[in-house]
Amino acid sequence: MATDPRFATVVVIGAGQAGLSSAFHLQRLGFASALDDPDGDRTFVVLDGNAAPGGAWQHRWESLTMDTVNGIFDLPGMEKPPIDDSEPSRDAVPRYFAAYENAFDLPIVRPVHVSSVHEAEASPDAELIVDTDAGTWRTRAVINATGTWDNPLVPQYPGADSFLGRQLHTSEYVSLDEFAGQRVAVVGGGISAIQHIEEISRVATTLWYTRREPVWIDGKFEAETNGRATIAAVTADVEAGRPSGSISSYTGIPWTPYALEAKARGALERRPMFTAIEPRGVREADGSITTVDVILWATGFRPALRHLDPLRLRNELGGITMRGTRVKDEPRVHLVGFGPSQSTVGANRAGRHAATQIMRMLEGDERDNRRRRGEATAVSA
Repeated sequence: MATDPRFATVVVIGAGQAGLSSAFHLQRLGFASALDDPDGDRTFVVLDGNAAPGGAWQHRWESLTMDTVNGIFDLPGMEKPPIDDSEPSRDAVPRYFAAYENAFDLPIVRPVHVSSVHEAEASPDAELIVDTDAGTWRTRAVINATGTWDNPLVPQYPGADSFLGRQLHTSEYVSLDEFAGQRVAVVGGGISAIQHIEEISRVATTLWYTRREPVWIDGKFEAETNGRATIAAVTADVEAGRPSGSISSYTGIPWTPYALEAKARGALERRPMFTAIEPRGVREADGSITTVDVILWATGFRPALRHLDPLRLRNELGGITMRGTRVKDEPRVHLVGFGPSQSTVGANRAGRHAATQIMRMLEGDERDNRRRRGEATAVSA
């Protein structure tokens, strides 16, 4: 028997860094838990698809330790505790996120998979309907913080279905042990590809393929210089409605200690992208055949936004035109952890911005309603 939809003034989708930041700032602005106070004036709820706290971090490979990740910025209002650099990030970060959720008593429901977000009716003032596998929510605004982990990108190449070896994506990678003694083609020009190559080349023969010549950064990535320029470039893309790439596609690849180790091992000899996949290998750009046992697609991810398709947010370029965290033509929807806010520090700022902008939208709606009621009273008098 169907139950009536529940209501929350704001529904946050996703409980990674961006979603938790959004929840913190909504709570700080006076929004109450829609679970504890369903009839409150301003309420919020967080719907998370994972069974436990930690966002995508709980799914990372075991050897990705805290000293090899790009840095985890403190969540707002609570510093990270001391963490051993050698601890796997898939253990350390979820533990921190769980403590954070508990400390602020955030109204998170999990596991909940959102299937679609659509309008209750064709009106810019209408509520949005959030359909999930655990019931339906009505809401005035959505903060989408679903990240990219659930939407891995695997390019299509001729002959892929004929390959007799194993193909996997970064999202399925576990450890170097499963590749011992094999010939492994690693495809991708980002940081994850370099991390995989450094590890796997210890126990196997690795072959590195990229579409373009990698761009390396000399020295350490500096947030105040490289970071500002990167954010400006990504922001320009999303404000123009162009699809944005990964952060590393804007910054280039830094010479980290693991990259230098792979280079010293001779594992960073880049090959032009192969043109096709054969049953037992790949066809090189020069037409020759190279035998491989495994193809590891370290080709990144795309924003996991399919549930927003009913709102028709994408333009003719395939991108979503943004103004800050707000979708330009849909003020009821904010995207955090998207475009320039993909980094952990960017996700924190985006959460604050989205919560503040939604508060302003609601206050504006309330002023408009009061004015309309006043006009109606004057006419009736």
